[in-house]
Amino acid sequence: MPEFDWRSPESYKCLQEAEITDIAWECLRRNADYKRDYEAMIVDRPDGEVTAEFRRRWGICFRP
Repeated sequence: MPEFDWRSPESYKCLQEAEITDIAWECLRRNADYKRDYEAMIVDRPDGEVTAEFRRRWGICFRP
């Protein structure tokens, strides 16, 4: 596994070109509460459709 030095500016060069939505998604997908809520929601939704409540709670929208 490559070593990551969080103090080094070189470690963050790839983020200079990232969109804010990309960074937000990276944070969100690592959030344990988000993962739990998503897994609970899709159990009853085989089509993968995201509920309005889920969107409101997490402040996101999904595009097909």
